[in-house]
This record gives sequence, C-alpha cells and structure tokens, in this order.
Amino acid sequence: MTTALFEKHKAKLAQATDALAARSYWSPFSEMPSPKVYGETAADEGKRAFESYLGKRFDLGQPGQVGTHAGEQSPYGVALDVHYPVCEPQALVDAALKAMPTWEQLGAQGRTGILMEALERLNQRSFEIAHAVMTTTGQGWMMAFQAGGPHAQDRGLEALACAWREQSAIPGEVIWEKPQGKNPPLRMQKHFEIVGRGVGLVIGCGTFPTWNTYPGVFAALATGNPVIVKPHGNAILPAAITVKVIREVMQENGIDPNIITLAVTTENSATQALAMHPAVKSVDFTGSNQFGNWLLDNCKQAQVYAELAGVNNVVIESTDAYRAMLKNLAFSLSLYSGQMCTTTQVIIVPADGIATDEGHKSFDEVAADLGAAIAAFVADNKVACAVLGAIQSDDTLRRVEEAHTYAEVVLPTQALAHPEFPAARVRTPVLLKCDASDEKAYMQERFGPISFVVRAADAQAAVALSERIVREHGALTTGIYSMKPEVVEAMVEATWRGKVSLSINLTGNIFVNQSAAFSDFHGTGGNPSANASYADSAFVANRFRVAQRRFHV
Repeated sequence: MTTALFEKHKAKLAQATDALAARSYWSPFSEMPSPKVYGETAADEGKRAFESYLGKRFDLGQPGQVGTHAGEQSPYGVALDVHYPVCEPQALVDAALKAMPTWEQLGAQGRTGILMEALERLNQRSFEIAHAVMTTTGQGWMMAFQAGGPHAQDRGLEALACAWREQSAIPGEVIWEKPQGKNPPLRMQKHFEIVGRGVGLVIGCGTFPTWNTYPGVFAALATGNPVIVKPHGNAILPAAITVKVIREVMQENGIDPNIITLAVTTENSATQALAMHPAVKSVDFTGSNQFGNWLLDNCKQAQVYAELAGVNNVVIESTDAYRAMLKNLAFSLSLYSGQMCTTTQVIIVPADGIATDEGHKSFDEVAADLGAAIAAFVADNKVACAVLGAIQSDDTLRRVEEAHTYAEVVLPTQALAHPEFPAARVRTPVLLKCDASDEKAYMQERFGPISFVVRAADAQAAVALSERIVREHGALTTGIYSMKPEVVEAMVEATWRGKVSLSINLTGNIFVNQSAAFSDFHGTGGNPSANASYADSAFVANRFRVAQRRFHV
C-alpha cells in the first residue's frame, strides 16, 4: 500500500522538489474556495462538519486519557465548547516510541507516500479546517481558508519535499571498492539506514495553528520521527482535526496511529515537562520570546526550531508611486489586524521628508497620509471586517486599547460592528508617530494592529536604524521604498548583515507580510526573530541520522 501511495503521488512530489530548486511560482492546492475545484457541495459539507464538533467530545482514541478539556473562546463570540481528550504525557511518549520502529522501517519512500496522501486528505477538508481556524483565531474567512488550508498544506508539502530531497540523496546500499595496486581490491558492502532522532514536539500558536505547525509536523514525520502536537489553548480545533486526519491515514495503511497524537494541556508546567522529556529530540515552537527562550535555554536534549517576536520595519526614502505605496502599506497594516509575524510595525521616514511623484512630502504629511489611507480602507465596514478579522487574544486587545499612551496618535483605533458576528471584537489599526530616540515606544514587538512612523535624521540614519532593529530585536520582514539605487543597495547590504528578507518598492497586490511556499523562505534563522527557516535543508536535515552497517564482500 505504501509503495502504491508513493507511486500515486510521485508526479506531484517531483513537481514539489523541482519547485524548491526553481523558486518560481507553484502551488499544488488551490487557494480559491471554488466549487469547480473542491466540489459543488464542499462548502456546505465543510461547515456542517465543523458544526458537528461544537458542544461535543472530540474523540481521537489516544492512550492514557484521564479527562477532557474545553476552554476555547472564539474572538467572534461563537460558542465552541468542544471537549478534547487530556492524556497523560508519559502515555503519549510511550505510545510514540512504540510506533516509531515500524515507521522508521518504512523508509523515506514509504513515509513520503503516506504523508502525501495525508496532505491530499487535509486539502479535501479545507472548508472544515477553515471554519475551525476562523472561529478560534479571529482570521477573516478568506484568510482562514487560504492560510489555514491550502497555504498551510503548501508549507507542509514544502517541508516534506525538502525532507525527501535530503533523504533520497543518501543511497540505501553500495559496494565499496578500494584499489590495492597489484593485489585484489578491498571490497565491502555498506548499508545506510535513515533513522529518526526521537519524538518531535510541535507547539502551536494561537493565530496560525496550521500554517505555523505543518512545516514542523511534516518535517519530523517524514524523517522517521513520531510527533506530539501541543496546540495553543485557544486554537485546539484546527490541530485536532489535522491530527485526526493524519491518524486515519496511518491506520488505513497499517501504521500505528500513535505516530502522531494531540497533547491538550491546561498548565504551562505540563508543556515544559513534555518539552524537556529525554525522549523528545526536536521541538518546533512559534510564540512569545519568554517561552521560546525558556525552550532554548532548557531543552538541551532537543533541537529547538523557534520563531519568536520581532520588530518588522520599512524604510521610506522616496517613491514614484506615492498613492499606490500608501494603499499597499494600509492593506498590510490592516490584514488580520496586524496579527501576523510578518506585519510591519515600524515605518522609518527621514526627518526632512521624502521626494514623491506628487512633490515633496514632509515627515508629518507622510504620517498623516498613511493614516488617511488606512482610514479610507476601513471606511467600508463590510470590507474592513472581512480583512481585519477579530482580535485573537485579551493581551492584544489590551495593547490596542492602551496604544495611545505609547506615542503621538496619528490615527486612533475604532471598534467596528461585525455584520455577521455581533460579539466579534473588531478593531481598526492605530497609527502612531515618534522620534527615533523614543526607543521605548517602538523598539519592541507590539503585536497587533499597532504601528509607528518613526522620524530618523536622514536616509542613511533610517537604513542604519532598520539594521539595528533587526540585529538587536529581530525581524522576519523589512521593506524599502526608494528611487535611488544607492539607497536601495545600502538597504540590501544592511539586510545581508542583519540576515533578514527584504521587499523593494511594493505597490501592487503583493504585500510585505505575505510569504509564498516553494519560493519565499520564511525567516532566515539568522536574527533574533527565528533560529530556523521554512523550509531549507537545515530545517529537516538535523531531524534524522544515518546508521550504517558494513561487511566484507
């Protein structure tokens, strides 16, 4: 069966590995929720499937269950009340280790075929997963479908293809011959077995519970490891559905489904204990610096792949498309209420202003015009709610409400009434301005729809400030707007030193906070915002080892 699955998905896998090399556009899963792609009844069936979980027990058939937990609070005010299994962590670890040998023995080809099938099944459940993502995270519907479904599946396949590429480069067996001059050559047969490192723990985040976890899940599974998924306490349902689907595919193919399990914990200490378990050899984490740094400091037995906080920034030196630039930035700052790890927080502008196609604009004019562009974008309540979504956490809501104390307000936040969900907590972006010297205001991540227009002495100082922010506080994205090649080149060189991705003069329908699988590397692993990248060779290669045996022929 596993050979048949590999053959079934072989062509798509080849396309994926080719796409990794080409870095051009390729996406195997349609991002549009079209009935022509997913079927005429897919939307209704997906919604009904989602609704079938509400107020009920979510059974996974996992070992060591000691109770249930239901605590998710929807930012849209939807009553969830899904009861998830709470299992003894040691029971999950024991079950994982028991399932591991058979999973390893399948080999890279067998594992890859099964995981390709699992991704196809997840894609078929995209509507169901989208409703789960939307209601738990606060994402708007279209983002929840795209980022929660096909784009997350793209990232999972990207990691899987990368793992396949690294493993398939290692031959299973060879005849080794060493010439001995006039004597017969030395001949040995050597076998190379790919074995997993141990249990992989994947700790999910509350804003992107599939997009940020699928790379770690599929990289760890593909390389021969069992996986325990520990979801964020307020975004359990998307992870639970994912684990359920993968377990079903495993079982259908004669594999112990406990190769992947869900760990629902109510105490931070339980997650810490699991992360430090001697059998856990890799930890994938997206979230706060506080917990991420704790993992890095304490999980010495494991390789930790961590995406942490950062201060993403854009430098504006000049532009020949002023209105298009403002429109692009306004959408970027509004998308999912700035609750993306790639959203710009700091916009650095020279004190004497910028040259534009509309003439010179002062620093204050740039700030005011950007505020006006945001206000215009959110003026249509229906459009605004669809793009903004809802505020995911109480902490983010608190930051938005106190943001006026951080710096001078250019555009205050507003509460909007959602047309479909009366209890949704929707807030428009708040825009502030300050001097570069006011570092307490902007030189830390203010996660959410909060951004600062920062006054730098000149263009050179603006580029230098961007670099220092990246080096000291980390960033996943930076941007530059300039008509001067020397300024762009200075920013490029600064990003090389800071090891961060750069977008140059974005004015169309591509935004700095968007990342395309198979083309864009998400993070570089080279600055404090992340120590890993989705998905390069380093993201997968340290998750397996090669055990060889040799003997004379």
